[in-house]
Amino acid sequence: MKKHGKKYTAAAKLIERNKNYSPRQAIALLKQSAYTKFNETVELHLKMGVDVKQADQVVRGVTLLPHGTGKQVRIAVFAEGDGERIAREAGADVVGSDELIKEIEGGRLDFDIAVAVPQMMAKVGRLGKILGARGLMPNPKAGTIVPPDQLPRLIKELRMGRVEFRTDKTGNIHTIIGKTQFTEDQLYDNLTAMLDAIVRAKPAAAKGQYIKKIVLTSTMGPGIRLDLNEALNVKPTA
Repeated sequence: MKKHGKKYTAAAKLIERNKNYSPRQAIALLKQSAYTKFNETVELHLKMGVDVKQADQVVRGVTLLPHGTGKQVRIAVFAEGDGERIAREAGADVVGSDELIKEIEGGRLDFDIAVAVPQMMAKVGRLGKILGARGLMPNPKAGTIVPPDQLPRLIKELRMGRVEFRTDKTGNIHTIIGKTQFTEDQLYDNLTAMLDAIVRAKPAAAKGQYIKKIVLTSTMGPGIRLDLNEALNVKPTA
């Protein structure tokens, strides 16, 4: 069993292990139990009642967190010609085509999100093993393959806090909703936006209980279980 330090143990004592908390209670406890000096990431973990071995039950989607993620993201765009010009003018951090692909093959990975215009995907496809393993491969389902004229909108959304979520191989979803230094209201707004998006992403083929467990935690903190009924009945703020 993993041995925790004194600060973690003290934080864990604030939380009743088998109790299910309302979203508001969980957020208040999370902030109260944050004990590190750095601004931790607030994470949301969901145990899903889907069979991810079936392609039509994979849960995947994107949402725009009202208050962002609190993280500065570096955006790479695969484009050439007018697309390259538009991407640069829109503020992309890394832009290129053939040369950028060669640099990535050589080990360059100084970006957090990759975007591509459709015309580039025949070339970008050869980066599948490199980018795919890191969750960086542009994908139409994630909305990261767009025509050149949509690049400014997408880059703006990514800067504002556009987050992708999807079930992993074990049928769980692990995502983020902000930082511990966010206010309780900011975290609540982000939490409700994320939960609403995941509920709306329910596959038509999914049967039975769609979401079985929800846990809120921070990078270094203990997990806090959310009451399913309360969490799934909250409505995002307009």
